[in-house]
Amino acid sequence: MSLRERFDVLAAAASADTNDLDALWADLAVLTPEEMLGAWRGGDFATGHPAGGLLTKIGWHGKRFDSLLDGHPLICRGEDGELYSNTKFAGGGYSSLWEVGFRGETTATMVYDAMPVFDHFKRVDDTSVMGIMNGKLEAAFGTPDNYYFWLERDDR
Repeated sequence: MSLRERFDVLAAAASADTNDLDALWADLAVLTPEEMLGAWRGGDFATGHPAGGLLTKIGWHGKRFDSLLDGHPLICRGEDGELYSNTKFAGGGYSSLWEVGFRGETTATMVYDAMPVFDHFKRVDDTSVMGIMNGKLEAAFGTPDNYYFWLERDDR
């Protein structure tokens, strides 16, 4: 099964096992921060992590990186259907992109300005990436477990 097929199966699963997600992550290629520039639509893998419910509650649509130092991690859809950068949720709403070591590799990583949390990214294909959020998640989400999610290029 190709990487894309494995990704699609896990993304569509009613319940995704973190061991399977970790195995997929290990096989994906690293990215540079510059490759993350632009707009992204996002979703998560069904692991039961509380971050998924919180993001759904605020209408999370994805992320946008206007430059390496100007990131918007919480692009949300308002009640009017319009997209906006939610800068109030989680005490902030801005981020930057860096190369950070994670699991023995250096890859593009989003660093939140207001939270001690990192989103690490690896390439699925030319239009999709897998992300793993780690850091001090217990303070933000009540669990130390990593949060697994995905992003796809968004031309809107």
